Order: sequence, then structure tokens, then C-alpha cells
Amino acid sequence: MDIATLIGLLGAALMVGLAVLLGGTASIFFSPLSLLIVFGGSLCVVLAKFSLSEFKDAFQAAGRAFKFKLPTTEQSIDELVELSKLARQKGLLALEDQEVSSPFLKQGLQMLADGYDDETIQVILKKERLLTLDHNESGTNVFSALADVAPAMGMIGTLIGLVQMLTNMNDPSSIGPAMAIALLTTLYGAMLATMVASPISDKLALRMTQEARMQSLWTDALLAIKHERNPRIVEQMLRLYLPPARRKGDNGEADVEGAEAAENG
Repeated sequence: MDIATLIGLLGAALMVGLAVLLGGTASIFFSPLSLLIVFGGSLCVVLAKFSLSEFKDAFQAAGRAFKFKLPTTEQSIDELVELSKLARQKGLLALEDQEVSSPFLKQGLQMLADGYDDETIQVILKKERLLTLDHNESGTNVFSALADVAPAMGMIGTLIGLVQMLTNMNDPSSIGPAMAIALLTTLYGAMLATMVASPISDKLALRMTQEARMQSLWTDALLAIKHERNPRIVEQMLRLYLPPARRKGDNGEADVEGAEAAENG
């Protein structure tokens, strides 16, 4: 569970809710007509921009903004170093039955055990990475479009309310409800875009970048393991994926050279 996403969205909703409750009667902020215009209208417009399958997949992908099981870079490096040691001690076939943190990595280990050549491994894993990126990007685009459309639908609702108000100026009792629709649709549109669609879109984009980087790390490690590189070399190579301040020691290059010298005898 991504605590940052959950706290952020719930915290924003709580702040707005407290402002409504402390400011007076909460029921005046509820308008079924405004909800219909903003939420129903926005979803229909976004659906028109994408295919039905992309639209459905985007809301399934939205769960990744709240629940994401990708291991940290450090955890993955530790796991891969252990796999490297196992491969050097017992051979590549020993990797076949290992439980690992990702289906992507599991697929790569299976290819190593099956004796796939370097080019085939790279082609298959690259295709898998591109398909994952495409799926995640589709979800990002849908929620980004929703963030753009919602305020516009709120403005449409505002214009509807103003027209109703201006055409019934002789009936004072109709002015208040019409003005409420005008203002609430703007409010709902801004809330949907700012508090829901935009954060989810940005978080999915972040997830997409994180997963692509991790899959690149796994691919590099798998190829190094296939060639039975020294686990120290594998570790130093993979630590390049970490920010400089989080890498072990300041002499990573020297460590790699020493490991290579030891490996070559």
C-alpha cells in the first residue's frame, strides 16, 4: 500500500470536508444535477477520447496508485547478487525454481535456465518492458484527460445555471437554485480534476518510470548472471542505478576492477 497516495487524497478530502462543515450547512453543497453534469459528463467525454478497453483498463491501473508491490532498488540488488552467487555455485539450472519478487524477473530466470542466447533474452524482455510501459501510459493518459475535461464540464454547468437564472429573473425563488448549480458545478469540476484525476495521473506516470528503471536493472543483471560474472561485479554494476549518495563506498570503480582481476585469475 502506497501510504503517500492514501494520505494525500484522504487528507485533501478531509480539509475540504472540514471547511464545508465549519462554514455552515453541509447539505447546501450537494446537488445531484451538478454531480450529473460534472462526473457523468466528464466520464462520457473521456470515453469518447479513448477506446472502451483503454477506458476500463485505466481504472484498473488506478489501483497501482494505491497498491504497488515493486521492490526497492536496494532490495532488488541484494536479491540479484544472491541469485548471481547461486548461479556460479550450482549453475543456471538452479535458478529455475527460485522464488523471486517479480514475474518479469521470473521470466528472465526461466530463459537463463532454458539456455536462451543474449539477443533472444534482450528482445523478449525489451518487448515485455515496452508492453508494460504502453499499458501504464494508457492509464496515465486517461486520467490526464479527465483532469483536463472536469473543469471544462464544471464551466458548462456554470453556464447552464447562469442561463437558467437569467431567463427566470421574474421568479426570485428560482434564482437561488440556479446560482447554486452554477457555482457547485465549478466546484465539483475543480475538485475532480485537482483532488482525484491529476494526482492519480501523476502517480501512474511515476510508477511507469520506476517500473521501467527496475526492468532495465533486472535485464542487466540477468545478462551478467548468464555470463557468470563475479557477484561483486554484478553488485557494483547494479549500484549504478542508485543515487551516488546511496552507493556503498566511493571506490566502486576500483572494486569492479579488483573483482575482474580476481575473476580472470
